[in-house]
Amino acid sequence: MQPLTRRRLAGSLVLLVFGGIIATRAVTEPKNDFHFSIMGDRTGGAAPEVWGRVWREVDLLHPDFVINVGDTIEGGRDDRAQAEWNALRPTFVRYGHFPLYFTPGNHDVFSDTSAKIYVQETRRPLFYSFNYQDAHFTVLDNSRTTDLTQEQMEFLERDLEAHRDRRPKFVFFHKPFWIVPLKLRSGEFPLHQTALRHGVEYVISGHGHQFVRLQRDGVTYMEVGSSGGTMQRGLQRGEGFREGWFYHHVWARVKGGKVSFTVKEIDGPKGHGRIFRAEEWGEEGPQFDIHDPASIDKPET
Repeated sequence: MQPLTRRRLAGSLVLLVFGGIIATRAVTEPKNDFHFSIMGDRTGGAAPEVWGRVWREVDLLHPDFVINVGDTIEGGRDDRAQAEWNALRPTFVRYGHFPLYFTPGNHDVFSDTSAKIYVQETRRPLFYSFNYQDAHFTVLDNSRTTDLTQEQMEFLERDLEAHRDRRPKFVFFHKPFWIVPLKLRSGEFPLHQTALRHGVEYVISGHGHQFVRLQRDGVTYMEVGSSGGTMQRGLQRGEGFREGWFYHHVWARVKGGKVSFTVKEIDGPKGHGRIFRAEEWGEEGPQFDIHDPASIDKPET
């Protein structure tokens, strides 16, 4: 049986065998009804006015919690790390009326000293998991490696096994090493096989400042782009957007076992305020007209 077939079967039925007679029992639909926001990278060259605007928009949406994909401080030097976190503390206090979950990025954690500061300031371990209603979230650490170490993969296996009855399942980590094998049409890498075995439906990363969305075997992979990290390309009308280069954040709705992602580009002068469903973004970019219809429509009256 192919992995996708097994996943679909697991999502709808449990097979029970009694004396050679096969019976089926429907799996209970998870009791989820919540929203959360995903923040992209802030640094790698920061644009503070963008990050501030994203936070204000997110706050107006009243999410149940916020999770980021890493790179919160500029980092790179142990002697500056604490001061950079101190400078951001007022923002976290201002928006602390909903839980904040952090993912370690390479700008956040680049040494043993910076790792200790990160844990102290975020009040989160380098890798951990949490439940929200019937959903499960695993946050991993590849801040100082490209892919996931054996330690991280073993933690992921144990964590997913311990929460096998929860749905849906999300895995977050900073560096999207999955882009290359998936672009090459290959799912033969350990993370993907683990996701299939344990029913993970969403793998979410950051790091590249570019919005990317790929799917394989029922698993959705997303690289959430920049929420304040400087762009490597211009932001003139249409320039860069088709390739995923635009400032944004992601609004997620979880209802039962279904998840919908809405991508919100910030408004001018740094963006055009476009909003689209994540599934409208294919491997080659947007599958919709990126221009505002109001700018080209010419009513007769």
